[in-house]
Amino acid sequence: MGGFFGVVSKEDCVNDVYFGTDYHSHLGTSMGGMAVWSGNSFNRAIHNIKNTQFRAKFESELSNLKGNMGIGCISDTEPQPLTVCSRLGQYAISTVGRINNLYEIVDKAFANQHAHFLETNRGAIYPTELVSVIIDQENSFKDGLLKAQEMIEGSCSILILTPQGIYASRDKLGRTPLIVGEKEGSYCVSFESCTFANLGYRFNYELGPGEIIYLTPDGIEKIAPPRDKMKICAFLWVYYGYPSSTYEGMNVEVMRYRNGAAMAENDNVEIDMVAGIPDSGTGHAIGYSNQSKIPLGRPFIKYTPTWARSFMPQDQTIRNLVARMKLMPIPDLVSGKRLLFCDDSIVRGTQLRETVDLLYRCNAREVHVRSACPPLVFGCKYLNFSSSRSEMDLVARQAIIEIEGKEPESFEAYCDPTNEKYNCMVNSIRKILNFSTLKYQNLHDMLDAIGINKDKICTYCWNGKG
Repeated sequence: MGGFFGVVSKEDCVNDVYFGTDYHSHLGTSMGGMAVWSGNSFNRAIHNIKNTQFRAKFESELSNLKGNMGIGCISDTEPQPLTVCSRLGQYAISTVGRINNLYEIVDKAFANQHAHFLETNRGAIYPTELVSVIIDQENSFKDGLLKAQEMIEGSCSILILTPQGIYASRDKLGRTPLIVGEKEGSYCVSFESCTFANLGYRFNYELGPGEIIYLTPDGIEKIAPPRDKMKICAFLWVYYGYPSSTYEGMNVEVMRYRNGAAMAENDNVEIDMVAGIPDSGTGHAIGYSNQSKIPLGRPFIKYTPTWARSFMPQDQTIRNLVARMKLMPIPDLVSGKRLLFCDDSIVRGTQLRETVDLLYRCNAREVHVRSACPPLVFGCKYLNFSSSRSEMDLVARQAIIEIEGKEPESFEAYCDPTNEKYNCMVNSIRKILNFSTLKYQNLHDMLDAIGINKDKICTYCWNGKG
């Protein structure tokens, strides 16, 4: 995945860019970068943050970065922001999203524009560089951004820092958010609204799907209007959005409380304690506990001082190791207890199986699991947060193939909670992962918990309908 943050200000903005970008660290663990317009040139810093925090890598850079406009990015796909000198002038650019037809666009660029790309990634082409090439083929930044929206299959939100201001373009179907904050003398634009409060910003404006704006220290200019159709990613609320962020008027943590409460309303299991798989399962567990009146507890604690977030590393073995090592059980709260855990989702299930096995070794009596979303039957093809996952790695797919003996021509029955095949799949997953019981949130109640128009939400992961 990834996230970005930009500032235009009448004063020096480096600290705001630094902290605002750092507040997107939950969205990626690979590369971090900042670019600031000094008044004469772009000063840029990019670092590998796989084994350390963004702040630790960039603190020493702050004395070299001076200026009143800047952008920063956390990325799991490439080093950015890039700085460009083109027929449109100097600029820095950062992107968030996924380009499924990257090499088709590259072929067109070679055929029509005699373009070239830097071979800095073992021959692969960075998506952000490709976006800059698309933009540079047009006669203005506005036309270039609209052309990028037209050509890109997948999603791509874009920040362009020029010597005069920042262009912000939300992806064509609004799959990811882009939000403007304001304080005296400054505007910021951010993936996450949680960046605002501690930096002194207040909510000003949320871009619609495909909308383009231009920010200067003096105000906001609307360059291209929002499109009619939106398909924002539901996983923003269920999983990877930060709890204190709000998208389309619905706060993440509030949604998780509502969602957990809905799960409890449809459940009748006898248990001693409700717990969340930290961190993103915790809000759902609080909602479940509040509704069911069953005590909320922490039968294990996440050790965070030295173990990084585990959902991003590309190597599955490393992901499993990090997940296993950082969860520390409290045997006194586990032994002899009937425990119910809320998790945001069940993808492969490998980490959750290891967690459950650890609880049984601590003499848990029963371990029940409730997923805050339906079974993941399809891998995401619109965003990069699950791009490394083969659909055959999904535990739901494994269960389906076990039932059918092969991959079926249609998965429709397995996406329908009223169908017996769905129940067989869930029971198969339960056995694979060694749970006492397993239930998934149904799509209707999950969408109700989000609370915005259902037609505006992408549900592809669960029913194949993007």
